[in-house]
Amino acid sequence: MADFAFMIHPLDHQDYLRKFPYLRFFPEPMVERVFRLAPPLKVSEITGVVSPHAQTRGWFVSCPLTAAQMISLPEKFVLNKIIAAGRLAEKLGARILGLGAFTSVVGDAGVTVAKNLRIAVTTGNSYTVATAIEGTKQAARLMGYDLKKVHVAVLGATGSIGKVCARLLAREVKNMTLVARDRARLEDVAARILYESGLAVHVTADVRAALRSAQIIIAVTSAVDTIIGPGDLQPGAIVCDVSRPRNVSRQVAEERDDVLVVEGGVVEVPGDVDFHFNFGFPPRMAYACMAETMILALENRLENYSMGRDITLEQVEEISALARKHGFKLAGLRSFERAMELGQIEQIRRRAEARRLREAL
Repeated sequence: MADFAFMIHPLDHQDYLRKFPYLRFFPEPMVERVFRLAPPLKVSEITGVVSPHAQTRGWFVSCPLTAAQMISLPEKFVLNKIIAAGRLAEKLGARILGLGAFTSVVGDAGVTVAKNLRIAVTTGNSYTVATAIEGTKQAARLMGYDLKKVHVAVLGATGSIGKVCARLLAREVKNMTLVARDRARLEDVAARILYESGLAVHVTADVRAALRSAQIIIAVTSAVDTIIGPGDLQPGAIVCDVSRPRNVSRQVAEERDDVLVVEGGVVEVPGDVDFHFNFGFPPRMAYACMAETMILALENRLENYSMGRDITLEQVEEISALARKHGFKLAGLRSFERAMELGQIEQIRRRAEARRLREAL
C-alpha cells in the first residue's frame, strides 16, 4: 500500500475566514500578508479509501496562498511555497502528491515541483478530462442534444485540460470553436485536431461571441474571476465548468433557469472514505484530480503523471480504465455544489424549449 497526499490552497479571502472566523476583524490585505509568510500546513488525514484490489490513506496539505496571489506574486516565490508544501507531504510519508487547483497551474504545470521532490507528482488533469467529457456527454443526452448537430465551445483551449478535451470531443462533434487569448497557440491546437480527426475548428479570442453561438461549453480557463454571466448563454445551453475558481458566475444559477451548469470532475470514491475536512461535497465525493492521486496510489504507480502542458489521449484512456478497476465513478451531475435530479434537468429542458419558442415568435 502506498500513501498519498493532495495539496489544496485557499481560493480567496473567504476561505481564510471559513477556517479562522476571527480573522474577519482584521483588514484583508493584512491577513493575506500574514499568510503569504505562513508555512505549509497539514490540514487533515484521509482514511477509508478501499477498492476491490487495494487500500490507501493520505493527507491534505495546504499551501497558504490564494489563487490571486499565485498569479500575481513572483513565480519563483510561489513555486517555492508549493515545493515546501510538497516536502511536508514527504515528511508525512506520502509516496505520491497530487497538485490541486492553482498549484497545478503555476509555472510549468508541476514539472519544476516534481524535480524538487523525492516523491511522485501528478496534477490529476488526466482523470479530470475523462470525467469532464463523460459528464458533458451525459448532460447532452439528458438535454436532448445530438453531439453531431450542436456547436461546442472550449474555453481555455490552449491549456493542458482544454486542449485534450477539445481533441477528444473532436472525434464526435461537427462544429467546434476553440477560445483562448493566444492566437498562435490556438492555431496549433486547431491544426492538431484537423490532422487527428479531420475536423476544421473555429478559433477566437472573443469569449462572448463564442458563448452565444454554442449549445455546449467546456470551461477550463485559469481566470481568477468568473467570465460567464447570465446574459452570455442561449436557452438550453450546457456549461461544464471544470475550473477552480469557477468560470461561471453564481448569477447564472439565480437568473437563468433555462440553462444547465454542471461541475466537471466530481467522482465517488470507493470505500468508507473520510476526508476529515469539509470542502463542500457530500460524503465519499471528491474532485477528479484528487481521485487520480488516490487511483495511482492504489495501483502503486509511483511515477510522475499528468505533468506539463501536454497530457496525452493515452493517459486519459489509461486512468479511466484504472478508475473503473478500482471502483471510482462519476458522481452523477452536480451544479453549484448540489446534486441534479433527472426531474430538475427535464424542467430546465422544457423551460429552454419554451423560451426558444417565445424568442422565435
